[in-house]
Amino acid sequence: MFYIQSNDCTKLAVYDYNPHGSRTIILVHGWPLSHKMFEYQIPTLLQYDYRIVTMDIRGFGQSDESTCGYDYNQLATDLFSIIHQMNLYNFALLGFSMGGAIVTRYMCLYQGYGVSKLCLLDAAVPTYCQSPQNPYGQSVQDTDKLIQLGYHDRPKLNQYFGSIFFAKKHSHPFMNWLQGISDDASGLGQMQTLFSLRDENVFCDLQSIQVPTAIFHGTKDQICRFEMAEIMHQNISSSQLFPLKDAGHGAFYDNLEEFNNLLIHFLDDNKNHV
Repeated sequence: MFYIQSNDCTKLAVYDYNPHGSRTIILVHGWPLSHKMFEYQIPTLLQYDYRIVTMDIRGFGQSDESTCGYDYNQLATDLFSIIHQMNLYNFALLGFSMGGAIVTRYMCLYQGYGVSKLCLLDAAVPTYCQSPQNPYGQSVQDTDKLIQLGYHDRPKLNQYFGSIFFAKKHSHPFMNWLQGISDDASGLGQMQTLFSLRDENVFCDLQSIQVPTAIFHGTKDQICRFEMAEIMHQNISSSQLFPLKDAGHGAFYDNLEEFNNLLIHFLDDNKNHV
């Protein structure tokens, strides 16, 4: 792990696995997690000789807890700071949940700089909450309740989020591991990004995506409903939709082997290049 400074001097924790790999993929985690959520994807990607660059979003994991900068524009700028300073180009970019919204904003704000393929995994796109473009989102009222809970008992908020994260039952040790990652986030970062999830909209950004795009989404996702994946598919001209049957928001673990295989197939399929 090393640090890269963003444009406002916030230090971002960056992890670079297999730096001499033949191909590169950048993984952007979701709320309220960290790069650790990709623990069960990293070995498969390494097996196929991928260079894997991950980060902790500001306020999460080992990155700085800044007092501001939790809007999607700044979070996309943080991502660009890493890409630019590491001289990365011709890479696949994957965003999970809120990370999906961040990479979508990156594609618009930075014209998809360096991206050859895009992966949206149970993404909070086009909006997390209900909007004219997304009637399937969470209600603002319910999200406000989560915000109030987080300000009074953040571990309980994380426990609730974990309880609806998967569609399948997993071991207590695994769920404790997930809770630990969530609890490790800074209170300020976790709550400020929850405001961004509630208020921001990346629907118009979808038109700027011109690279082959894979949309992986659990059909039983209770947090970002599967209908949101269909909205993404309808509005990204170069997209493919991969329904992960009977998986929840954490489809990357509910359907672990299936997701890893689909991801590798999409990344390795030369027909998906433009």
